[in-house]
Amino acid sequence: MIVHNFDPVLVDLGLLQIRWYSLAYVFGIIFGWMYANKIIKLTTENKYNFKQITTSQFSDLIIYLLLGIIVGGRLGYVIFYNLNYYSQNFFEIFKLWEGGMSFHGGLAGVIISIFVFSKKTKVSFFKISDIVACVAPIGIFLGRLANFINGELYGKISNLPWAVIFPDGGNFARHPSQIYEAIFEGIILFILVNFLALKKNLIMKAGYISSFFLISYAVLRIFSENFREPDLHIGYIFNYFSMGTLLSILTLIAGFLIIFFIKKNEQNN
Repeated sequence: MIVHNFDPVLVDLGLLQIRWYSLAYVFGIIFGWMYANKIIKLTTENKYNFKQITTSQFSDLIIYLLLGIIVGGRLGYVIFYNLNYYSQNFFEIFKLWEGGMSFHGGLAGVIISIFVFSKKTKVSFFKISDIVACVAPIGIFLGRLANFINGELYGKISNLPWAVIFPDGGNFARHPSQIYEAIFEGIILFILVNFLALKKNLIMKAGYISSFFLISYAVLRIFSENFREPDLHIGYIFNYFSMGTLLSILTLIAGFLIIFFIKKNEQNN
């Protein structure tokens, strides 16, 4: 049994605080950007799936992605997880430093930002989204580690040797579900998506990697939700599904729909 005693604040300068959660976003963007540039450069030397995209274009995309992640993630949390509270406390929405972000909301924000950028630059939407799919698990991994440090989104009660007593979880040891998600949605998802995307001479139509990411993430998230304590003010929907599970089911369907439309277009052409 482990007692959680991590401080979510790395540096406290009074008026200015540097939190692990904020650093997770910063380094997620930086490391993702660096890795995206690496895999784009590989296309000039080998047969991969990212032709027509330049490192300069991806660098221009970063600000769009950042806005999509922050705005989408926050609005997703407000709408999906706590609409009643924020509808009565509107200005609380802007207090990002107090936490409250939704992956699925951030995903929607990223999709919109890629769509806007693709229209502006006339670069294929799926050519861009396939690269983002390769780097996204980096940010997910760091974000879940930050959730663990914050002591939030903890798991169900457990008697396993690595169970953790969280500050807000009562006097019960619980699954460190944030670590589970960091492993499944971060490390394992990264390996799966990038193995497919960077397998030499395996050229796929744009969009397949994005769909594989959505499907794989959804399956791994639904599995992880079995260990995670549902939000107290929401509980289980229909007495069985957590909000994260329901949103992941929609993500799973979206992934299969992308494959369906790609194959339909292939047949028409």
